[in-house]
Amino acid sequence: MPYIPLKENLPGITGLLDYRLDTALPIRELTQILLRGESTLTEGERELIAAVVSNANECAFCTAAHTAIADLYIGDPEISAKAKEDPQTAPLSEKMKALLQIARAVQKNGKFVTEQMVKLARDDGATDRELHDTVLIAALFSLYNRYVDGLASVTPTDPAFYKRLGQILLNKGYLPSKDRYASL
Repeated sequence: MPYIPLKENLPGITGLLDYRLDTALPIRELTQILLRGESTLTEGERELIAAVVSNANECAFCTAAHTAIADLYIGDPEISAKAKEDPQTAPLSEKMKALLQIARAVQKNGKFVTEQMVKLARDDGATDRELHDTVLIAALFSLYNRYVDGLASVTPTDPAFYKRLGQILLNKGYLPSKDRYASL
């Protein structure tokens, strides 16, 4: 049961964003820029960063939601499953493995990112922009995970819910629209 009154039909962060529309808009805009904006990382790779960080933070809602979206973009659910379990043994590029190592360090504490991690990512082809965006996505999703769990928002257990949500976010992105959650 959420600690504040939220609409029952809007679980997870969706209900929290609906609760405070003034704070929701900048949150949505930043998420849209980072996960759907111009980048040399694919949308699937960026969603995978969000899923891996959320999983490490044990945020069930964000993990399930961003895994569903990553799976839609990547096309193979085994990749997300393995990346959440151990990014270093997942079937990913060396660059993504290095970036996920950085993301998981940020998830714990930004000071856990080391020069060696950054050098390894660069040696594997990561650009400064990719390093920046990885750290920002990891930090942002750590905030979102704490927001969702800190107010005990509703977390559906039905996997079909996350498939529907993933499809909505794949098709509509993160910016608000009147019919955004009509199909939830």
